[in-house]
Amino acid sequence: MTGKIHSFQSLGTLDGPGVRFVTFLHGCNLHCGYCHNIDVCRGDFNEFTPEEILEKILRYKAYFGQNGGVTVSGGEPLLQAEFVTALLKLCKKNGIHTALDTSGSILTDGALKLLDFCDLVLLDLKMTDDVSYRTHIGCGMNAPLSFLDELEKRQIPCWVRHVVVGGLNDTAENILRLKSLLSDKTCVQKVELLPFRKLCAQKYETMGIPFPFASYHQPETDTMKKLNEVLNGGK
Repeated sequence: MTGKIHSFQSLGTLDGPGVRFVTFLHGCNLHCGYCHNIDVCRGDFNEFTPEEILEKILRYKAYFGQNGGVTVSGGEPLLQAEFVTALLKLCKKNGIHTALDTSGSILTDGALKLLDFCDLVLLDLKMTDDVSYRTHIGCGMNAPLSFLDELEKRQIPCWVRHVVVGGLNDTAENILRLKSLLSDKTCVQKVELLPFRKLCAQKYETMGIPFPFASYHQPETDTMKKLNEVLNGGK
């Protein structure tokens, strides 16, 4: 069995706790207008077996310490659920903390099996209403919410990440809707608001793909501060 892999990050610090070995899987089922990994989704890839990737991971295990481990990201890793399951199984056998970075837009039997080997899920909850999901992301809102329900049922720790786009969802009302969606989810340990950055536009230009969010802007620092205040208790 092989997986389609775009790239690796050997000592990552942004995709889960501690120092992590991040594997970026090729391919995605969505078309997020602000995608910052368009090269991962549609670019070149190489094929590796789970054992070949584990060999790479073990070279860096000493750097993981108490909190680090492995994160499988993308693209959308759930498109290659069988492969990811095999990789995470090997990691668990070697005492390595595992995290899955996903949109939660796929809830197949394979995805459910994969969750058995996840210590943490980084869930990208991309919008807070169904119309925005269908317009800007390419799926209905029910899929990621059902995925979150599954995490809650199993009590799998979850970090929710939400991209704030200037001129689209950079409002207190949007963040209050996000809080409402998560209000009864005890599995959610952390919620991160991430500012949309137009640096990804260069990737689109290089690949000859029109950038869908060219008309939107990066939110101001003050705006992000106020939205985080709303998220953490203010209104």
